[in-house]
This record gives sequence, C-alpha cells and structure tokens, in this order.
Amino acid sequence: MKPPIFIIIMSTVILGTMIVMTTSHWLMVWIGFEMNLLAIIPILMKKYNPRAMEAATKYFLTQATASMILMMGIIINLLHSGQWTVSKDLNPMASIMMTTALAMKLGLAPFHFWVPEVTQGISMSSGLILLTWQKIAPLSILYQISPTINPNLLLTMSIMSVVIGGWGGLNQTQLRKIMAYSSIAHMGWMTAIAMYNPTVMILNLTIYIIMTLTTFMLFMHNSTTTTSSLSQTWNKTPLTTSFILVLMMSLGGLPPLSGFIPKWMIIQELTKNEMIMMPTLLAMTALLNLYFYMRLTYATALTMFPSNNNMKMKWRFECTKKMTLLPPLIVMSTMLLPLTPMLFTL
Repeated sequence: MKPPIFIIIMSTVILGTMIVMTTSHWLMVWIGFEMNLLAIIPILMKKYNPRAMEAATKYFLTQATASMILMMGIIINLLHSGQWTVSKDLNPMASIMMTTALAMKLGLAPFHFWVPEVTQGISMSSGLILLTWQKIAPLSILYQISPTINPNLLLTMSIMSVVIGGWGGLNQTQLRKIMAYSSIAHMGWMTAIAMYNPTVMILNLTIYIIMTLTTFMLFMHNSTTTTSSLSQTWNKTPLTTSFILVLMMSLGGLPPLSGFIPKWMIIQELTKNEMIMMPTLLAMTALLNLYFYMRLTYATALTMFPSNNNMKMKWRFECTKKMTLLPPLIVMSTMLLPLTPMLFTL
C-alpha cells in the first residue's frame, strides 16, 4: 500500500474512533463506528492474499451485523425517550441490544468466533491495530452507558470470555491466535468491572494496549508467527528472548509486573461490591491464560531448542525492521507496579 493512501485510510480509522469517543449524539456514534469499519478493511487486506480477503470479509460481516443491532437499539431508545443524546437513562431493551452489539464489536464470548480467525488471516501489523486500537471505541461507549447495563447479561458474557480466552489458547501454536485468545480474556476482565468502576476498566485497557503493543512489536522485530520460529530466537537475539519471557509473565498477570495491577484492582473492586464467586472464578480461569503464556516462555527462553546451526555465529539475515519506542514500551509493560498507589487515587 502506498504511503499517502495508507495515511488517508489510517486517519479515517483514527477519526472514526475519535468521533465515537467525543460525541454525545447516538447517530454520530453510529457514523463513527461505520467510518472506522469501512476504513479498517483495506488495512486488514494490506498484504493481499486469499486468507486476508477471507479475514476481512468475516470482520466486515460481523461488524456490520453489530452496527445494525446497535442502530436498532438506538432507534428503540429514540422511540421511548424522544431524544438522540447519549445519556445514562436508557430503555432496558435498548440497553440489552446496545450491550450485545458492543460485545460483538469487542469480540466478547459468545460472539468471539471471528477474533482468532480474523487475526490469523491478516499481517502482524494489521493484527496489532485490530487487537488494540479497535477496542477503544466500543469500550468508550460501554463506559458511557455502564450505569444502565443489564448486570446479569454483561457478567455472564465476561465470565464466558475469560473462560474461552483461556481454554481456546491452550492448544494453539500460532502466535496471532494466542494473542487473539489473550485479547478475548482481557476483554472479559474489562467488562466484568465496567458496571462497578468504569475507571478501572479504562486503566485495564491502557495497560492491555501497552502490553499487546510491545508483544506484537517484539514478534514483528523477529518476524516470528509460530511457536517453533519463536523457539529459535535464542540463537540470534538472546536479549529479545528474555524480554519475551518477562512480557508473557506480565500478560499473565504475575505480581511484580505491570499486568498484575488491573487484575489486583478488579478483584479488589468486585470484593468491595460483596461479590465473592465472580473474582474467584476470574482468578481461577486466569491460570489457563498463564499456562499458555508459560508454554511460550518455555519454548522461547527456558529451553535451547535445536536450531539449524548450533554455533553462536550470526546465521540469519540482519533485522531491518526498526521498532521505535520499544525500550520504553518494555519498561512500561513490566515495571508500572510501584505506581499502583497513585492509580488507586484516580
């Protein structure tokens, strides 16, 4: 894709998200989602091949269906309230429809089937945009309508997402699919807290985006898409393998690392709201995620897999991809835990 075209399309994607985040009119929210959807399709098909075409079609059909359900919810709300304002007093039926539409856009279970398929079919850089930037707009609307959401519906979807996000990633060897299931599980954690403390949801989203961005950038830097290709990085870039180890632990939510902050805060908020079973279930299913992250770290950093050449000589081509901002991103993905007291005051 030529740079001027890419810049125009990318700015349309950004503008669509910005419109959704800043507007207070339901029609503008819908228009923002549509702009974002239509502009992201060429980005998904950047490297044109049949798999990318299939992935973009699946993405388009899912998101178009979600937009249709969202519009129906908006119209039901309009008929009941007589206004287009994004307000906190939604009609219950409209609220259920909007929550369902946003769950489809986010890839929450049981509407998660498109996420691994689409992520696997597209390039790494497109997958990065899909799993980070594309989550911002639906979550911003979820944040705004959080007081009127049906709690049973949202909590059921969030528990299912965390379970499926852990279960689905267990048997995967493709890194993009593993990251897609990881994304489903993280979305489940975010929606679990959306009604009780939406600010924690935004914090979780921020830390998730930083960690996913860093992980994808490291994979892109090594040009690795499978566990087997990742297992040979020790021979060429031993430092990268140790970074991947720490990042995977952070994504799994182990205590001294940044990924522990949102899990800690979410479990604390849920127990404050006198819920015991919910955080227990979330913490137990988080172990499934931790297991497949551990598998990746085992393959990458903890074992020396046989490679094409066991000498320490540089037998691969030099990496020409320059990943800017990787050092600060790695630091932010792993060392934010001391900032937790400040984050608690937000």
